[in-house]
Amino acid sequence: MAIEAKASFLRQMEKKLETETTASTMAKVLSIMADVMEGFDMREVGFEEEADDLLECFLQALDVQGRSKKTIAHYRLILGKLLAETKVSARRITVYHLRSYLAKKKEEGLKDSTLAHHREVFSSFFGWLFREGLIEKNPVVNLGSIKVAKEEKKVFTDIDMEKMKQNCRRLVDKAIITFLASTGCRVAELVGLDRNALDLENLECVVRGKGNKERTVYIDNVTAMYVKKYLATRNDTCEALFATRAKERFNTGGIRDMLKRLEERCGVDHIHPHKFRRTLATNLAKRNMPIQTIAAILGHEKIETTMEYIVMNKESTKMQYRQYYAV
Repeated sequence: MAIEAKASFLRQMEKKLETETTASTMAKVLSIMADVMEGFDMREVGFEEEADDLLECFLQALDVQGRSKKTIAHYRLILGKLLAETKVSARRITVYHLRSYLAKKKEEGLKDSTLAHHREVFSSFFGWLFREGLIEKNPVVNLGSIKVAKEEKKVFTDIDMEKMKQNCRRLVDKAIITFLASTGCRVAELVGLDRNALDLENLECVVRGKGNKERTVYIDNVTAMYVKKYLATRNDTCEALFATRAKERFNTGGIRDMLKRLEERCGVDHIHPHKFRRTLATNLAKRNMPIQTIAAILGHEKIETTMEYIVMNKESTKMQYRQYYAV
């Protein structure tokens, strides 16, 4: 056993014992402990080494499970901040540390929805550590849920879509917004598409979504028309279905920037990729498509996730009530 570690441990024990035992008892206890410790290889472990140990194990497990690099980086950021600011290793974090940390973040101005997401990340991390037997107790169990006020979500109307199409300055922009609207693709899925993934004859496309899973999405005739016109203007060798002026694959930031500029020109509020997904889910639900089918189209594993995407206003809810329950 390292002499430095042994001496440090005994000094700490002496401080703990000196207020509760007599000098003779304390000396006897320390002597016994010193004898016992001789049989162990003990060393002091710094916070960073111990914290990184468990965090890296968890992130490696996510990688093995097939989680995306973006997701892993996101988990590393949130959990890294928790461990750094609490200055407590993952093995020693309690529910009180978590509450204090979240309360501090709320004071700093983080929204309840963001805090709730952080809690989900904590739950994944400490739940995994507990199941692996790396910690004796999961501190998230007694943390409690974070209530998030439900805001009324908006979807694009037919007029909104027409305004967007009329204000697109490039054919590629028009092809992108109609593709997002008809397929409900995530922006990362859109930029990852190659030309050979699109089957214009059968009006369908194979996309690779979260967890590296493939699924088939479908396009309408209007979208097919705009995509055909756009592809007819391409004379480059870039494999991407949608390319920039520099004939390179779009990145997610480029798509978001394009949509932001479009928003400023056409006067439609909050144009972002997920709003196209929500609009598609809502429109399909209004046409009585089974929720399981909508989930498959959007690439959701859980029906509950799909339900969160569907926006039903008062008039449509009333109309469906009258349809199923005549008065």
